[in-house]
Amino acid sequence: MDSAAKDRIQPTLLPGPEWPEQERAEQLARGAALKWASGIFYRPEQLARLGQYRSREVQRTRFLEARIKSVVQSYLEGVQTGVWQLARALEAVQGTREALSQAHHLLQGLSQTSQTLAPLRERVVQHKQLQVLTQLLPRLQAGGKTETSSRLLSSLVPAAMAHTQTLIDAQRFLEAYVSLRELEQLQEETWAPLGGLELPLFQGLGLLAEALGRAVEAAAGAAGRLAREDPALLVAAVRVAEVETERTILGQAPRDWRQRCLRALQEGLERVHFSSPPVLPEPGALAGWLEALQVALPAELATAEALVAPCCPPHYNVVQLWAHTLHSGLRRSVQQLLSGPELGAADAFALLHWALHVYMGKEMMGNLELGPEADVSQLAPLLTPENIEQLEAAFVAQVQASVAQWLQKALDGEVAEWSKEQEPNTDPSGFYHSPMPAIVLQILAENIQVTSLISDSLHRRVHDMALSELAAFLRSFSDALIRFSRDHLRGEAPHYVPYLLAAFNHQSALSSSLSVLLPDGEASGVLAPIESALDDVQRRICRLVLEALQVELQLLLAEAERTVVLQYLRALMQGRLVCRGADERTQAAERLRHDAAQLKELFLGLGLEESAHCAPVLLALRELLNLHDPTLLGLEVAGLRQKFPDVSEDHVSALLDLRGDVSREHRQAALSSLQAGPPPSPSAGRRALFSLVPTPTPSLSSCLPSGPCS
Repeated sequence: MDSAAKDRIQPTLLPGPEWPEQERAEQLARGAALKWASGIFYRPEQLARLGQYRSREVQRTRFLEARIKSVVQSYLEGVQTGVWQLARALEAVQGTREALSQAHHLLQGLSQTSQTLAPLRERVVQHKQLQVLTQLLPRLQAGGKTETSSRLLSSLVPAAMAHTQTLIDAQRFLEAYVSLRELEQLQEETWAPLGGLELPLFQGLGLLAEALGRAVEAAAGAAGRLAREDPALLVAAVRVAEVETERTILGQAPRDWRQRCLRALQEGLERVHFSSPPVLPEPGALAGWLEALQVALPAELATAEALVAPCCPPHYNVVQLWAHTLHSGLRRSVQQLLSGPELGAADAFALLHWALHVYMGKEMMGNLELGPEADVSQLAPLLTPENIEQLEAAFVAQVQASVAQWLQKALDGEVAEWSKEQEPNTDPSGFYHSPMPAIVLQILAENIQVTSLISDSLHRRVHDMALSELAAFLRSFSDALIRFSRDHLRGEAPHYVPYLLAAFNHQSALSSSLSVLLPDGEASGVLAPIESALDDVQRRICRLVLEALQVELQLLLAEAERTVVLQYLRALMQGRLVCRGADERTQAAERLRHDAAQLKELFLGLGLEESAHCAPVLLALRELLNLHDPTLLGLEVAGLRQKFPDVSEDHVSALLDLRGDVSREHRQAALSSLQAGPPPSPSAGRRALFSLVPTPTPSLSSCLPSGPCS
């Protein structure tokens, strides 16, 4: 930059206010100088060197001023340079802005000019198209030996395209494809000279090719039917797809009609057997659906091997394609079936058996007549482990509910028999018999046996379920026995013991037949819980029978003891014992006590409850004989009547005769106390004794020696 230019752009520095920082810096400098001076000149001997200090400080001050001037001058020069560059940049920006404005005006003018040239461009395109057609006409005339070339020559492209569509509609695929290729070849020959432009004549050619592709695809989708009815049409469709697969048009990607054909084969096959969405069987109709597939799928594979495969190239692997497509469609339908509402027990069983044993068996996919090209070994399982678990769980749960219901009905029927007025049935040997064990075992054994046809896991689960339900049934049966015993106590079981014996017999029969529930190869230890439960039920039945027999025995013992006491009383009332004095009365009283004690000991030992004993009447008679004061006989007679309300005056008179010392007055007083005494309390009521003893003959007025008092 020259100095003149710098001078022109040099800014004028205007005086301004002093800087606050400058004033503060001066104050700090003065303070530092004073501090330094006071430190230097603190001692008098240093004043001599004041001149030296002054000259040195003057030099330092000049040096600093020179440095400051240099720095400020350099700064000012940089500022001047920056201002000059900014001015130049501003000038350049203004120039660029003016140039852009001029270019904008020019572009607007060019746009208007381009619009006026549009009709001219269209004319140029049309001219080029006419020029190309003019060049092609001689070639068409030279090769006009074919029918298609003649049509192209006479009616050009639209007529040829209409004719091709007619051939497609008539399913004349080979002729339609030849016509389509000639049209596309003509399109290619016009495309390059026109610079990539497409003639309006060929705008519908792509739709025409797609129509042929759809027709070929539809024919492939009906391959099974065409192989039986019109195999030539199927062959033509496959040939067109194969030829078109490798051909490219105008640099575009190949149409790959082969894949469309293969996909159509699969979709058509699935559409025949597994509609989309699939029509799934209703509940309970799954077995029929599977049986229909068992017939239809092998027939379809046989058709593919015998009829469809010869119509297709070998690399189509028609049999393998058929097998895998049918398997895929069936697997998808089964999965959709399992994702819906839970299957019933019959449907779950049918699906498990069909999928695990029938589908891959010799009747279907494992058929020996099916060639190795089917490659069924690569098929995925029809049911996944999760599916099998789902079906087995559903089957076991529903069968368990049914088994529990059946067992409960069998138990209810058995319990209903217990309240009948007739004894249970007997077998030919005369033992009480019930059909319930056979019913229970049949219900459980049939369910266990039928699952052995499916899998070991299902067989094991149903076996465990059956044992669990049998244990629950035995617990319910035991509870029913308890209720039956309560009914017996209320007098509502007319044939209690016979039905208990029948229950014991059929529980024994059930215990001896448990082996039918044991799986093959299993140790008998798996039945130990059931055997233990059966033992508990049998022990409970035995205990109830014993309790019933004990009750019956208490009745018999009570009657026996009562009979003995009655015979004792009859002997006393017949006057066989008459006491002649106090000693004999004491002996007789002791004999009554001794006999009463023996009777008590005997029948207690036999199990008769003490409250049912009648022997205490002998102790009451002992007190009557052992009384020393005859005037108190009235009290004893009144007490006797309180304990034994059925005693009569004749019985009392006969008892007084036993004493041998009762005067007429004392007798009359005792008999009067019997009539005048209070009525017996209800709590003192006992079974009849004296009323069953014949009334003795009138007693003698005096004690005659009718027998010894021993």
